[in-house]
Amino acid sequence: MASKQTRRSQGEDGRQESNRLRREIEELRRQLAEKQRELAEKQRQIEDLQHQLAATHRNSTNSSKPPSSDGLAGRPRVRGRQHKSKRKPGGQRGHLGHHRPLVPSQQVNAIEVVLPEQCHHCGTSLPQQMEAATTTGEPRRHQVTEIPPIQAHITEYQFPQVVCRHCGEATQAALPQALRGQLGPQLTALIAYWTVVCRLPRRIVETMLADVLGITLSLGSTQKAWEEVSQAVAEPVNDLQKQLPQQAVLNVDETGWRSNGEKRWMWALVAQPFVFYVVSATRGAEVLVGLLGAVFRGILCCDRWGVYFKYHEGRMQLCWAHLKRNILGIAEDARSRSAQKFCRDGLAIVARLFRLWYRFRGELRDRRGHPQPVDRRQLILQSIPLQKKLFALAQAHLEDGDREVRNLATALFTHCHRLFTFLEEEGVEPTNNVAERSLRTAVQWRKISFGNRSRNGEIAVARLLTVTQTCKKQQRHVLGYLTDAVRCHRRRVAAPSLLPSSALTT
Repeated sequence: MASKQTRRSQGEDGRQESNRLRREIEELRRQLAEKQRELAEKQRQIEDLQHQLAATHRNSTNSSKPPSSDGLAGRPRVRGRQHKSKRKPGGQRGHLGHHRPLVPSQQVNAIEVVLPEQCHHCGTSLPQQMEAATTTGEPRRHQVTEIPPIQAHITEYQFPQVVCRHCGEATQAALPQALRGQLGPQLTALIAYWTVVCRLPRRIVETMLADVLGITLSLGSTQKAWEEVSQAVAEPVNDLQKQLPQQAVLNVDETGWRSNGEKRWMWALVAQPFVFYVVSATRGAEVLVGLLGAVFRGILCCDRWGVYFKYHEGRMQLCWAHLKRNILGIAEDARSRSAQKFCRDGLAIVARLFRLWYRFRGELRDRRGHPQPVDRRQLILQSIPLQKKLFALAQAHLEDGDREVRNLATALFTHCHRLFTFLEEEGVEPTNNVAERSLRTAVQWRKISFGNRSRNGEIAVARLLTVTQTCKKQQRHVLGYLTDAVRCHRRRVAAPSLLPSSALTT
Protein backbone atom coordinates (compact mmCIF):
# COMPACT_ATOMS: atom_id res chain seq x y z
CA MET A 1 0.00 0.00 0.00
CA ALA A 2 2.86 2.30 0.90
CA SER A 3 4.63 1.45 -2.31
CA LYS A 4 1.53 2.42 -4.34
CA GLN A 5 1.28 5.72 -2.58
CA THR A 6 4.98 6.26 -3.11
CA ARG A 7 4.66 5.52 -6.81
CA ARG A 8 1.59 7.77 -7.06
CA SER A 9 3.40 10.66 -5.36
CA GLN A 10 6.43 10.13 -7.56
CA GLY A 11 4.20 10.18 -10.64
CA GLU A 12 2.53 13.34 -9.41
CA ASP A 13 5.90 14.91 -8.78
CA GLY A 14 7.04 13.86 -12.26
CA ARG A 15 3.98 15.40 -13.87
CA GLN A 16 4.48 18.63 -11.94
CA GLU A 17 8.14 18.67 -12.87
CA SER A 18 7.22 17.99 -16.48
CA ASN A 19 4.64 20.79 -16.45
CA ARG A 20 7.16 23.09 -14.85
CA LEU A 21 9.77 22.28 -17.46
CA ARG A 22 7.19 22.70 -20.21
CA ARG A 23 6.25 26.10 -18.86
CA GLU A 24 9.90 27.07 -18.61
CA ILE A 25 10.49 25.92 -22.20
CA GLU A 26 7.50 27.91 -23.41
CA GLU A 27 8.73 30.95 -21.48
CA LEU A 28 12.20 30.54 -22.97
CA ARG A 29 10.70 30.19 -26.42
CA ARG A 30 8.65 33.33 -25.87
CA GLN A 31 11.74 35.18 -24.67
CA LEU A 32 13.73 33.87 -27.64
CA ALA A 33 11.04 35.04 -30.07
CA GLU A 34 11.00 38.43 -28.37
CA LYS A 35 14.78 38.68 -28.60
CA GLN A 36 14.65 37.67 -32.25
CA ARG A 37 12.09 40.39 -32.94
CA GLU A 38 14.24 42.91 -31.08
CA LEU A 39 17.31 41.72 -33.00
CA ALA A 40 15.46 42.06 -36.32
CA GLU A 41 14.33 45.57 -35.34
CA LYS A 42 17.88 46.50 -34.36
CA GLN A 43 19.14 45.07 -37.64
CA ARG A 44 16.66 47.21 -39.56
CA GLN A 45 17.76 50.25 -37.58
CA ILE A 46 21.40 49.46 -38.35
CA GLU A 47 20.61 49.14 -42.06
CA ASP A 48 18.72 52.44 -42.01
CA LEU A 49 21.62 54.15 -40.25
CA GLN A 50 24.04 52.63 -42.74
CA HIS A 51 21.94 53.99 -45.61
CA GLN A 52 21.81 57.40 -43.93
CA LEU A 53 25.56 57.33 -43.42
CA ALA A 54 26.10 56.32 -47.04
CA ALA A 55 23.83 59.17 -48.13
CA THR A 56 26.14 61.66 -46.41
CA HIS A 57 29.00 60.28 -48.52
CA ARG A 58 27.14 60.75 -51.79
CA ASN A 59 28.41 63.46 -54.10
CA SER A 60 28.34 64.23 -57.79
CA THR A 61 30.69 61.31 -58.60
CA ASN A 62 28.57 58.52 -57.14
CA SER A 63 24.98 59.81 -57.42
CA SER A 64 22.74 62.08 -59.45
CA LYS A 65 23.51 65.03 -57.19
CA PRO A 66 24.85 68.07 -59.08
CA PRO A 67 28.46 69.22 -58.56
CA SER A 68 27.14 72.37 -56.87
CA SER A 69 26.00 70.21 -53.95
CA ASP A 70 29.53 68.93 -53.23
CA GLY A 71 30.19 70.72 -49.96
CA LEU A 72 31.59 70.23 -46.51
CA ALA A 73 28.68 68.06 -45.38
CA GLY A 74 29.74 65.02 -47.39
CA ARG A 75 32.95 63.26 -48.22
CA PRO A 76 35.22 65.43 -50.41
CA ARG A 77 35.04 64.68 -54.08
CA VAL A 78 38.14 62.90 -55.33
CA ARG A 79 39.72 64.98 -58.07
CA GLY A 80 42.66 64.06 -60.25
CA ARG A 81 45.09 61.32 -59.30
CA GLN A 82 44.59 59.48 -56.05
CA HIS A 83 48.36 58.98 -55.72
CA LYS A 84 50.77 61.87 -55.96
CA SER A 85 52.95 61.78 -59.03
CA LYS A 86 56.73 61.88 -58.63
CA ARG A 87 57.09 64.20 -61.60
CA LYS A 88 57.76 67.87 -61.02
CA PRO A 89 54.92 70.27 -61.85
CA GLY A 90 54.94 72.11 -65.14
CA GLY A 91 55.97 71.10 -68.65
CA GLN A 92 57.89 67.84 -68.90
CA ARG A 93 61.06 67.19 -70.86
CA GLY A 94 60.30 66.91 -74.56
CA HIS A 95 57.06 68.86 -74.24
CA LEU A 96 56.52 71.32 -77.09
CA GLY A 97 56.02 74.70 -75.51
CA HIS A 98 53.10 76.95 -76.35
CA HIS A 99 53.82 80.65 -76.66
CA ARG A 100 51.70 83.70 -77.32
CA PRO A 101 52.12 84.45 -81.03
CA LEU A 102 53.48 87.80 -82.11
CA VAL A 103 51.13 90.27 -83.75
CA PRO A 104 52.23 91.30 -87.28
CA SER A 105 54.28 94.48 -87.24
CA GLN A 106 51.71 96.19 -89.45
CA GLN A 107 49.09 95.82 -86.68
CA VAL A 108 51.05 97.14 -83.69
CA ASN A 109 50.42 100.66 -82.41
CA ALA A 110 54.05 101.69 -81.95
CA ILE A 111 57.53 100.37 -82.76
CA GLU A 112 60.54 101.29 -80.69
CA VAL A 113 64.06 100.27 -81.73
CA VAL A 114 66.50 99.39 -78.93
CA LEU A 115 70.20 99.61 -79.98
CA PRO A 116 73.16 98.21 -78.00
CA GLU A 117 75.42 100.85 -76.42
CA GLN A 118 78.69 99.03 -77.12
CA CYS A 119 80.05 96.02 -78.98
CA HIS A 120 79.95 92.86 -76.90
CA HIS A 121 83.14 91.62 -78.63
CA CYS A 122 85.60 94.53 -78.52
CA GLY A 123 83.82 97.08 -76.35
CA THR A 124 83.64 99.80 -79.01
CA SER A 125 80.81 102.31 -78.58
CA LEU A 126 78.01 101.88 -81.11
CA PRO A 127 75.84 104.62 -82.65
CA GLN A 128 72.51 105.24 -80.94
CA GLN A 129 70.68 106.47 -84.05
CA MET A 130 69.13 103.92 -86.40
CA GLU A 131 70.20 105.98 -89.43
CA ALA A 132 73.85 105.75 -88.45
CA ALA A 133 73.82 102.06 -87.46
CA THR A 134 74.64 99.18 -89.78
CA THR A 135 72.46 96.12 -89.16
CA THR A 136 72.39 92.57 -90.47
CA GLY A 137 69.67 89.96 -90.60
CA GLU A 138 66.21 90.24 -89.07
CA PRO A 139 65.80 92.01 -85.74
CA ARG A 140 64.66 90.18 -82.65
CA ARG A 141 61.03 91.07 -81.96
CA HIS A 142 59.55 91.43 -78.49
CA GLN A 143 56.05 92.75 -77.90
CA VAL A 144 54.51 94.16 -74.72
CA THR A 145 50.72 94.45 -74.64
CA GLU A 146 49.23 97.21 -72.54
CA ILE A 147 45.87 98.89 -72.25
CA PRO A 148 45.65 102.67 -72.56
CA PRO A 149 44.30 104.78 -69.69
CA ILE A 150 40.57 104.09 -69.59
CA GLN A 151 38.31 107.09 -69.56
CA ALA A 152 34.64 107.29 -70.35
CA HIS A 153 33.78 108.94 -73.67
CA ILE A 154 30.99 111.42 -72.94
CA THR A 155 29.08 113.08 -75.79
CA GLU A 156 26.92 116.08 -75.02
CA TYR A 157 23.99 116.73 -77.33
CA GLN A 158 22.77 120.33 -77.31
CA PHE A 159 19.34 121.36 -78.56
CA PRO A 160 19.25 125.12 -79.24
CA GLN A 161 15.97 126.94 -79.72
CA VAL A 162 15.93 128.11 -83.33
CA VAL A 163 13.80 131.22 -84.11
CA CYS A 164 11.65 130.98 -87.21
CA ARG A 165 12.18 133.88 -89.66
CA HIS A 166 8.55 133.66 -90.76
CA CYS A 167 6.62 133.67 -87.47
CA GLY A 168 9.33 134.59 -84.98
CA GLU A 169 8.60 131.60 -82.71
CA ALA A 170 11.40 129.39 -81.28
CA THR A 171 11.53 125.66 -82.03
CA GLN A 172 13.67 123.03 -80.34
CA ALA A 173 14.50 119.60 -81.86
CA ALA A 174 13.06 116.51 -80.15
CA LEU A 175 15.37 113.99 -78.52
CA PRO A 176 16.07 111.21 -81.08
CA GLN A 177 14.88 107.77 -80.07
CA ALA A 178 18.39 106.34 -80.36
CA LEU A 179 19.70 108.86 -77.81
CA ARG A 180 17.17 108.22 -75.06
CA GLY A 181 18.81 107.30 -71.76
CA GLN A 182 22.11 108.38 -70.32
CA LEU A 183 24.15 105.25 -71.11
CA GLY A 184 25.38 104.33 -74.57
CA PRO A 185 24.63 100.95 -76.17
CA GLN A 186 28.07 99.49 -75.48
CA LEU A 187 28.14 100.57 -71.83
CA THR A 188 24.61 99.20 -71.35
CA ALA A 189 25.63 95.90 -72.93
CA LEU A 190 28.81 95.78 -70.82
CA ILE A 191 26.77 95.98 -67.61
CA ALA A 192 24.70 92.99 -68.75
CA TYR A 193 27.86 91.16 -69.88
CA TRP A 194 29.52 91.55 -66.48
CA THR A 195 26.33 90.39 -64.77
CA VAL A 196 25.56 87.35 -66.92
CA VAL A 197 28.85 86.11 -68.38
CA CYS A 198 31.15 87.16 -65.52
CA ARG A 199 28.41 86.56 -62.91
CA LEU A 200 29.26 89.71 -60.94
CA PRO A 201 26.79 91.01 -58.33
CA ARG A 202 25.24 94.41 -58.96
CA ARG A 203 27.32 96.04 -56.25
CA ILE A 204 30.55 94.74 -57.81
CA VAL A 205 29.44 96.02 -61.22
CA GLU A 206 28.77 99.40 -59.66
CA THR A 207 32.27 99.38 -58.09
CA MET A 208 34.01 98.32 -61.32
CA LEU A 209 32.31 101.09 -63.26
CA ALA A 210 33.59 103.64 -60.76
CA ASP A 211 37.11 102.24 -60.28
CA VAL A 212 37.92 101.06 -63.81
CA LEU A 213 35.96 103.41 -66.05
CA GLY A 214 35.52 106.35 -63.74
CA ILE A 215 31.74 106.22 -64.23
CA THR A 216 29.60 106.81 -61.16
CA LEU A 217 26.23 105.08 -61.41
CA SER A 218 23.61 104.20 -58.87
CA LEU A 219 22.50 100.63 -58.26
CA GLY A 220 19.16 101.46 -59.85
CA SER A 221 20.86 102.65 -63.06
CA THR A 222 22.75 99.38 -63.43
CA GLN A 223 19.50 97.48 -62.89
CA LYS A 224 17.73 99.57 -65.57
CA ALA A 225 20.57 98.89 -68.02
CA TRP A 226 20.28 95.17 -67.32
CA GLU A 227 16.52 95.25 -67.89
CA GLU A 228 16.94 97.21 -71.14
CA VAL A 229 19.25 94.54 -72.54
CA SER A 230 16.65 91.94 -71.62
CA GLN A 231 14.01 93.83 -73.60
CA ALA A 232 16.42 94.25 -76.52
CA VAL A 233 16.89 90.47 -76.94
CA ALA A 234 13.25 89.51 -76.36
CA GLU A 235 12.41 88.92 -80.02
CA PRO A 236 15.48 86.81 -80.91
CA VAL A 237 14.82 84.65 -77.82
CA ASN A 238 11.16 84.19 -78.82
CA ASP A 239 12.34 83.04 -82.24
CA LEU A 240 14.51 80.39 -80.60
CA GLN A 241 11.57 79.18 -78.52
CA LYS A 242 9.47 78.74 -81.68
CA GLN A 243 12.22 76.56 -83.14
CA LEU A 244 12.36 74.14 -80.20
CA PRO A 245 9.61 71.75 -81.42
CA GLN A 246 11.33 71.42 -84.82
CA GLN A 247 14.69 70.24 -83.42
CA ALA A 248 15.77 66.68 -84.22
CA VAL A 249 17.65 66.24 -80.91
CA LEU A 250 17.16 68.05 -77.61
CA ASN A 251 19.11 67.64 -74.38
CA VAL A 252 17.02 68.69 -71.37
CA ASP A 253 17.81 69.17 -67.70
CA GLU A 254 16.52 71.27 -64.80
CA THR A 255 17.77 72.61 -61.49
CA GLY A 256 16.39 74.49 -58.52
CA TRP A 257 15.95 78.26 -58.55
CA ARG A 258 14.66 80.93 -56.18
CA SER A 259 12.34 83.86 -56.78
CA ASN A 260 11.67 86.13 -53.83
CA GLY A 261 12.32 83.20 -51.49
CA GLU A 262 9.93 80.84 -53.30
CA LYS A 263 10.90 77.63 -55.09
CA ARG A 264 11.35 77.79 -58.85
CA TRP A 265 12.98 75.61 -61.51
CA MET A 266 15.49 76.62 -64.16
CA TRP A 267 15.15 74.51 -67.33
CA ALA A 268 17.83 74.25 -70.00
CA LEU A 269 17.06 72.85 -73.46
CA VAL A 270 20.12 72.39 -75.66
CA ALA A 271 19.72 72.01 -79.42
CA GLN A 272 22.52 71.67 -81.94
CA PRO A 273 22.53 75.40 -82.91
CA PHE A 274 21.37 77.08 -79.70
CA VAL A 275 20.60 76.87 -75.95
CA PHE A 276 17.28 77.92 -74.45
CA TYR A 277 16.52 78.66 -70.78
CA VAL A 278 13.26 79.20 -68.95
CA VAL A 279 12.37 79.69 -65.28
CA SER A 280 9.18 77.92 -64.24
CA ALA A 281 7.21 77.49 -61.04
CA THR A 282 6.97 73.74 -61.60
CA ARG A 283 9.11 70.77 -62.49
CA GLY A 284 6.22 69.00 -64.17
CA ALA A 285 5.50 67.88 -67.71
CA GLU A 286 3.38 70.98 -68.41
CA VAL A 287 6.63 72.93 -68.88
CA LEU A 288 7.65 70.61 -71.73
CA VAL A 289 4.16 70.75 -73.21
CA GLY A 290 4.30 74.54 -73.24
CA LEU A 291 7.72 74.61 -74.92
CA LEU A 292 7.62 71.58 -77.23
CA GLY A 293 3.92 70.99 -77.76
CA ALA A 294 1.80 68.03 -76.78
CA VAL A 295 3.97 65.68 -78.86
CA PHE A 296 7.68 66.08 -79.55
CA ARG A 297 8.81 64.40 -82.76
CA GLY A 298 12.54 64.48 -82.07
CA ILE A 299 14.86 62.57 -79.76
CA LEU A 300 14.80 63.68 -76.12
CA CYS A 301 18.08 63.23 -74.21
CA CYS A 302 17.68 63.37 -70.44
CA ASP A 303 18.12 61.62 -67.11
CA ARG A 304 15.61 59.18 -65.64
CA TRP A 305 13.35 61.81 -64.03
CA GLY A 306 9.80 60.45 -64.28
CA VAL A 307 8.44 63.62 -65.90
CA TYR A 308 10.30 62.89 -69.12
CA PHE A 309 8.75 59.42 -69.40
CA LYS A 310 5.33 60.87 -68.67
CA TYR A 311 5.65 63.51 -71.39
CA HIS A 312 7.60 61.77 -74.14
CA GLU A 313 6.66 58.39 -75.57
CA GLY A 314 8.96 58.68 -78.58
CA ARG A 315 12.66 58.03 -78.91
CA MET A 316 14.87 58.95 -75.97
CA GLN A 317 18.48 58.76 -74.90
CA LEU A 318 18.99 58.23 -71.20
CA CYS A 319 22.17 59.53 -69.61
CA TRP A 320 24.93 56.95 -69.09
CA ALA A 321 26.80 59.28 -66.74
CA HIS A 322 23.84 59.21 -64.33
CA LEU A 323 23.73 55.42 -64.61
CA LYS A 324 27.43 55.05 -63.85
CA ARG A 325 27.21 57.36 -60.85
CA ASN A 326 24.22 55.41 -59.51
CA ILE A 327 26.17 52.15 -59.77
CA LEU A 328 29.20 53.69 -58.05
CA GLY A 329 26.97 54.92 -55.24
CA ILE A 330 25.50 51.46 -54.71
CA ALA A 331 28.96 49.84 -54.87
CA GLU A 332 30.27 51.96 -52.01
CA ASP A 333 27.52 50.69 -49.69
CA ALA A 334 27.01 47.18 -51.10
CA ARG A 335 26.96 44.49 -48.39
CA SER A 336 25.68 41.40 -50.17
CA ARG A 337 27.59 39.43 -52.80
CA SER A 338 24.67 39.85 -55.16
CA ALA A 339 24.83 43.66 -54.94
CA GLN A 340 28.60 43.64 -55.34
CA LYS A 341 28.34 41.42 -58.41
CA PHE A 342 25.66 43.67 -59.91
CA CYS A 343 27.86 46.74 -59.52
CA ARG A 344 30.99 44.99 -60.77
CA ASP A 345 29.29 43.62 -63.89
CA GLY A 346 27.47 46.91 -64.53
CA LEU A 347 30.63 49.01 -64.37
CA ALA A 348 32.41 46.54 -66.66
CA ILE A 349 29.66 46.93 -69.28
CA VAL A 350 29.85 50.72 -69.02
CA ALA A 351 33.65 50.68 -69.43
CA ARG A 352 33.55 48.39 -72.49
CA LEU A 353 30.76 50.41 -74.13
CA PHE A 354 32.58 53.72 -73.72
CA ARG A 355 35.85 52.27 -75.00
CA LEU A 356 33.92 51.31 -78.11
CA TRP A 357 32.38 54.78 -78.31
CA TYR A 358 35.78 56.47 -77.99
CA ARG A 359 37.08 54.29 -80.81
CA PHE A 360 34.18 55.42 -82.98
CA ARG A 361 35.02 59.05 -82.22
CA GLY A 362 38.72 58.48 -82.91
CA GLU A 363 39.75 59.34 -79.34
CA LEU A 364 41.18 55.94 -78.39
CA ARG A 365 44.69 55.00 -79.47
CA ASP A 366 46.84 51.92 -79.09
CA ARG A 367 50.19 51.76 -77.28
CA ARG A 368 51.98 53.12 -80.33
CA GLY A 369 49.68 56.14 -80.49
CA HIS A 370 47.77 54.98 -83.55
CA PRO A 371 43.98 55.45 -83.62
CA GLN A 372 41.68 52.44 -83.57
CA PRO A 373 38.64 53.73 -85.45
CA VAL A 374 35.38 51.90 -86.09
CA ASP A 375 32.54 53.05 -88.33
CA ARG A 376 28.86 53.32 -87.40
CA ARG A 377 28.04 49.80 -88.60
CA GLN A 378 30.87 48.24 -86.58
CA LEU A 379 29.84 50.33 -83.57
CA ILE A 380 26.33 48.88 -83.65
CA LEU A 381 27.44 45.28 -84.27
CA GLN A 382 30.07 45.26 -81.53
CA SER A 383 27.65 46.81 -79.05
CA ILE A 384 24.98 44.12 -79.44
CA PRO A 385 26.62 41.68 -76.95
CA LEU A 386 26.91 44.50 -74.43
CA GLN A 387 23.24 45.38 -74.85
CA LYS A 388 22.27 41.76 -74.21
CA LYS A 389 24.52 41.57 -71.14
CA LEU A 390 23.03 44.70 -69.64
CA PHE A 391 19.47 43.45 -70.19
CA ALA A 392 20.33 40.04 -68.70
CA LEU A 393 22.02 41.71 -65.71
CA ALA A 394 18.95 43.81 -65.01
CA GLN A 395 16.63 40.82 -65.39
CA ALA A 396 18.71 38.71 -62.99
CA HIS A 397 18.46 41.31 -60.21
CA LEU A 398 14.79 42.27 -60.40
CA GLU A 399 14.17 40.49 -57.07
CA ASP A 400 17.47 41.38 -55.42
CA GLY A 401 17.47 41.75 -51.65
CA ASP A 402 19.16 45.15 -51.83
CA ARG A 403 16.50 47.79 -52.40
CA GLU A 404 18.75 50.15 -54.40
CA VAL A 405 19.95 47.32 -56.64
CA ARG A 406 16.37 46.20 -57.16
CA ASN A 407 15.20 49.69 -58.09
CA LEU A 408 18.06 50.32 -60.52
CA ALA A 409 17.65 46.87 -62.10
CA THR A 410 13.94 47.55 -62.61
CA ALA A 411 14.72 50.88 -64.29
CA LEU A 412 17.30 49.26 -66.59
CA PHE A 413 14.96 46.39 -67.44
CA THR A 414 12.14 48.80 -68.31
CA HIS A 415 14.16 51.41 -70.23
CA CYS A 416 17.08 49.37 -71.57
CA HIS A 417 16.24 50.20 -75.21
CA ARG A 418 16.39 53.92 -74.40
CA LEU A 419 20.04 53.69 -73.41
CA PHE A 420 21.39 52.82 -76.86
CA THR A 421 19.81 55.41 -79.17
CA PHE A 422 23.16 57.18 -79.54
CA LEU A 423 24.57 54.15 -81.36
CA GLU A 424 22.25 54.64 -84.33
CA GLU A 425 21.49 58.36 -84.49
CA GLU A 426 23.90 61.08 -85.57
CA GLY A 427 24.13 64.01 -83.18
CA VAL A 428 23.04 62.03 -80.11
CA GLU A 429 25.52 61.71 -77.23
CA PRO A 430 25.46 58.88 -74.64
CA THR A 431 25.41 61.38 -71.76
CA ASN A 432 23.41 64.47 -70.90
CA ASN A 433 26.55 66.41 -70.00
CA VAL A 434 25.86 69.19 -72.52
CA ALA A 435 22.66 70.14 -70.66
CA GLU A 436 24.33 69.82 -67.26
CA ARG A 437 27.17 72.10 -68.35
CA SER A 438 24.63 74.63 -69.57
CA LEU A 439 22.93 74.61 -66.18
CA ARG A 440 26.27 74.99 -64.43
CA THR A 441 26.42 78.67 -65.43
CA ALA A 442 22.93 79.25 -64.05
CA VAL A 443 23.80 77.47 -60.79
CA GLN A 444 26.88 79.63 -60.28
CA TRP A 445 24.78 82.75 -60.90
CA ARG A 446 22.14 81.50 -58.44
CA LYS A 447 24.73 80.97 -55.71
CA ILE A 448 25.99 84.54 -56.16
CA SER A 449 22.72 86.42 -56.66
CA PHE A 450 20.40 84.12 -54.65
CA GLY A 451 17.82 84.09 -57.46
CA ASN A 452 15.31 86.75 -58.44
CA ARG A 453 12.72 88.96 -56.80
CA SER A 454 10.03 89.14 -59.50
CA ARG A 455 8.66 87.44 -62.59
CA ASN A 456 10.30 90.09 -64.77
CA GLY A 457 13.62 89.18 -63.19
CA GLU A 458 13.07 85.51 -64.00
CA ILE A 459 12.32 86.34 -67.63
CA ALA A 460 15.38 88.59 -67.87
CA VAL A 461 17.68 85.92 -66.42
CA ALA A 462 16.38 83.28 -68.84
CA ARG A 463 16.69 85.61 -71.84
CA LEU A 464 20.22 86.75 -71.09
CA LEU A 465 21.41 83.22 -70.32
CA THR A 466 19.87 82.07 -73.59
CA VAL A 467 21.62 84.80 -75.60
CA THR A 468 25.05 84.50 -74.00
CA GLN A 469 25.22 80.70 -74.10
CA THR A 470 23.88 80.60 -77.66
CA CYS A 471 26.50 83.12 -78.78
CA LYS A 472 29.22 80.98 -77.19
CA LYS A 473 27.84 77.87 -78.87
CA GLN A 474 27.84 79.65 -82.24
CA GLN A 475 31.27 81.25 -81.53
CA ARG A 476 29.84 84.75 -81.79
CA HIS A 477 31.18 87.74 -79.89
CA VAL A 478 28.86 88.02 -76.89
CA LEU A 479 29.49 91.66 -76.02
CA GLY A 480 29.31 92.68 -79.67
CA TYR A 481 25.94 90.97 -80.10
CA LEU A 482 24.50 92.55 -76.94
CA THR A 483 25.69 95.98 -78.11
CA ASP A 484 24.07 95.52 -81.53
CA ALA A 485 20.85 94.35 -79.89
CA VAL A 486 20.66 97.43 -77.64
CA ARG A 487 21.43 99.75 -80.56
CA CYS A 488 18.66 98.15 -82.65
CA HIS A 489 16.24 98.29 -79.73
CA ARG A 490 16.74 102.02 -79.34
CA ARG A 491 16.26 102.57 -83.06
CA ARG A 492 13.07 100.47 -83.02
CA VAL A 493 14.43 97.96 -85.54
CA ALA A 494 14.74 94.18 -85.28
CA ALA A 495 17.72 92.82 -83.37
CA PRO A 496 20.12 90.37 -85.09
CA SER A 497 18.73 86.84 -85.23
CA LEU A 498 20.28 84.01 -83.25
CA LEU A 499 18.97 81.38 -85.61
CA PRO A 500 21.28 79.75 -88.17
CA SER A 501 20.73 80.69 -91.79
CA SER A 502 19.18 77.30 -92.60
CA ALA A 503 16.41 77.88 -90.03
CA LEU A 504 15.76 81.37 -91.38
CA THR A 505 15.27 80.12 -94.93
CA THR A 506 12.76 77.49 -93.82
